[in-house]
Amino acid sequence: MAELLEMKEAIVSYLDRSGGLLQFVEDCKLYNDSPQSEAVYRFCIRVNPIDLTDLDARLADCLLHDPSKATALFQSVCFLSIKTLSLIEKIHMENQLTHLPPFPEYFLDLCKFPRGYGPMRPVAMEGLTIAMTRVTKYTQGARFLCTDDNCPFSRGFHHIRVHAPGATESATVRSGFTCALCSFPLKEDVKFRVLGDKQLVEMVPVQALDVLSVHPPCSLRYQSVTLFLRDELCNSMRMGRLYRVVGIPAHVHQWPNITWSVEANTVEPWTPEYPSVVSSNLRALLAACDCSPWRFSAILANTFGSPVVPPGLYSTLRLALLLSLVQTSGDDPDSLNYLDVLALTNDTLIIERLMTYSLGLAGRGIRHQVTGELFASLSRDEHGTGAANVHAGSALLASGGVCLLGDLASYRKDKMDALQSALETRAATLFIPGKRYGEDVDQQLSFPVQCNFWGLCDMATGTKRALNNNSSVLGSAEMGSLPAQIAEAFSLLIQCRETGRDRSLLPLVVHTLRLAVSPGEPLYPACMQFTTRDYQELLAHARGLQVDLSPEAEKLIHGYYLASRKIRSDSTQGSSVSVTSIKHLISLAEAHSKLSLRRVVLEEDAVVAVLLCENSITLKHGASALVIPPDALFPCDLHDLDSLHRRDLTLEQLHQQILQFVYAYAPGAAGYITEE
Repeated sequence: MAELLEMKEAIVSYLDRSGGLLQFVEDCKLYNDSPQSEAVYRFCIRVNPIDLTDLDARLADCLLHDPSKATALFQSVCFLSIKTLSLIEKIHMENQLTHLPPFPEYFLDLCKFPRGYGPMRPVAMEGLTIAMTRVTKYTQGARFLCTDDNCPFSRGFHHIRVHAPGATESATVRSGFTCALCSFPLKEDVKFRVLGDKQLVEMVPVQALDVLSVHPPCSLRYQSVTLFLRDELCNSMRMGRLYRVVGIPAHVHQWPNITWSVEANTVEPWTPEYPSVVSSNLRALLAACDCSPWRFSAILANTFGSPVVPPGLYSTLRLALLLSLVQTSGDDPDSLNYLDVLALTNDTLIIERLMTYSLGLAGRGIRHQVTGELFASLSRDEHGTGAANVHAGSALLASGGVCLLGDLASYRKDKMDALQSALETRAATLFIPGKRYGEDVDQQLSFPVQCNFWGLCDMATGTKRALNNNSSVLGSAEMGSLPAQIAEAFSLLIQCRETGRDRSLLPLVVHTLRLAVSPGEPLYPACMQFTTRDYQELLAHARGLQVDLSPEAEKLIHGYYLASRKIRSDSTQGSSVSVTSIKHLISLAEAHSKLSLRRVVLEEDAVVAVLLCENSITLKHGASALVIPPDALFPCDLHDLDSLHRRDLTLEQLHQQILQFVYAYAPGAAGYITEE
């Protein structure tokens, strides 16, 4: 008894020092101001176990290892405070108080699922949300009265039942309770029932995404954990996001099954740490390329993906994939600058291998299976709530990263329509039939789609006119069976063109033979000098850079946008440059600046953005006033210093041509644009 009294004194001292007592007094005023009587008064007392340990080690140990006992102690202190200070007039019993304080950093690895019952001690876990239900109601507390009118407990607040962590609804409200005084049956006073919000969330360790990516499978078995979010925690988690949750494990008995779940007390966004150190080889290359703003990114793109594709082949696509990887943002998907890439090719196998290799370098990469769900799917909740359980598809799981779609020719029309809508609106909708899930009306949910999409299309499957490879000016590209609306929705359209079939086929044959003879060994000097790990660390570092748009780059981008809209709006086909094009231009320029490890977007970065965007628009809608050679970005193998110098001269000439184009068609462009 003396020990409990000392711990209660420690609680009073802790609340006074931490400011919790003042907050408690303010919360009590809200109940006094409320015109309705409450059967249960609910308070949230925030406790820092580390500070509590410095004050009273026994109380901290009780909080960490016997949270139910600690809850009762805090509850008793709060009740005495209300009575002593007359904070609430209509309070009758101590059992009317309940709270869920945050708990300490006891970590539970979701890869090592707990066995057996174990103590109900607070644990911390980190993981990814893969499914969640809609918000439903549960009973926070209820008042029961004795059915014997002569019993003193037939009136007053003597039988109050409140929700306990891990308890089912029947543990709080059901028939069969008996009076503690006379053993007569109890009946609920329904007008004093207090309802709260409840939401169920399924979480898995982030390593489980390796199964959906390109990483080799491991022997671990990943098990999802069900979290119960109550009251103010509802809607605090979003699908596809990473969170750190502190809660109490509980075993729920629903005969003949026993389920293991966690009552969440605190939910915080979580960001894993990735290596972001640029290797010495890449730093030396950056110093050697200081004379040109284009060389460093050109060499990176030329040698990128050498383990699967020979250097110098499809370098424009490699650059686009690198820029898209730079513009992913796993820690904050809301700040993602979208760069979707669609590749047109006659050799889907090689391009898919290159995209698969690149996907492994993303902070989060999901390879979508055609038979799976791309956005979201529905099922009935298995925990007895009867609500609809929404499961995240590949695009939602790839939030802040990349979703690899593969060959779009294998998609059905309804899937293509959903993809087009998501690319245009950056949102996915899900229809929930009300009658099927216990609701009176149907509902439609909307989820933000925050990832970059990569896709490819086989040009040989169509019957349209083919692109003349010998032409020095890009024309309308052959897109096979792909609808034009889908191609229009992608940020970048890249044609993996072959200037000579024999010229591109021989390096692929040699590459395949060398790979078969020496599997796992570096095939080119570039693989030995710049490894996959070097690229992974470089991309992680580049993603974290904060860049500023220089006035010169801004003026060039806006001037090109206005000039391009003017010249294309004068054509018979109407304007083919949408308002979103300027976002793509800025995103491309920022990505090239980050890839070059610069914190300021130069005018030269805007030149690369204009070239990529102009080539993409020209492939979709035909030639423009800008005469850009098809191999302007990567005319030849860039390992040779003379070829690098010639490329710089070519890009400088294109730079001047773009400026002349802007001055000719948008002479009044001042670097700003107004919404139309």
